[in-house]
Amino acid sequence: MSVTEMFSYIQGFLSADQDVREDIRKVVQNLEQTAREILTVLQSVHQPSGFKEIPSKCARARELFCTVRTHMAELKTKFPAEQYYRFHEHWRFVLQRLVFLAAFVVYLESEALVTREEVAQILGIEVVREKGFHLDVEDFLAGVLIMASELSRLAVNSVTAGDYGRPLRISNFINELDSGFRLLNLKNDPLRKRYDGLKYDVKKIEEVVYDLSIRGLAKEPESGGDK
Repeated sequence: MSVTEMFSYIQGFLSADQDVREDIRKVVQNLEQTAREILTVLQSVHQPSGFKEIPSKCARARELFCTVRTHMAELKTKFPAEQYYRFHEHWRFVLQRLVFLAAFVVYLESEALVTREEVAQILGIEVVREKGFHLDVEDFLAGVLIMASELSRLAVNSVTAGDYGRPLRISNFINELDSGFRLLNLKNDPLRKRYDGLKYDVKKIEEVVYDLSIRGLAKEPESGGDK
């Protein structure tokens, strides 16, 4: 093979690779748009009247996740399954955002932490790497940490809305989440930095709870039924 032939072959490879990446980017753009729509729906729960609308907003968000699953099914067809991590950078950010949104919906519905399996089911992807397009563990953890920041904001807005019991429940939840992350030996630098932000979320929520307690407004979760 001559030098010219060799570089022509390489150019063909690069062109084919670029075509694949362009196809992936187009689908990812659709995912990002749907993610923004879901976020817009869920942001309304931070409004004073939004707490009463949580069930309907969560139902609407779950409807939009149907669109997410459609886009995910299309994305899976754009590259060979065994090359997942070769193109992972293209959808990593939006996937983490979608994990956050799924986790936030589950929390609003049940005040429980979503599992990786539940998120994978909501998004229409796999958990096990060998089965193809899957939810990477670090992407799942990053999405959960984004949710923690959203909950610290929700705790503040709960007080504004006159819901004084919710910040205490959020505080208990975030403290349990923090304890769980402390069990992990995080080597991923971006994930580690995001986890460092959890400490500030914990402090912010503790300040909200403390302010409620000195104002005599704090109630233990067990007494929630006496409202």
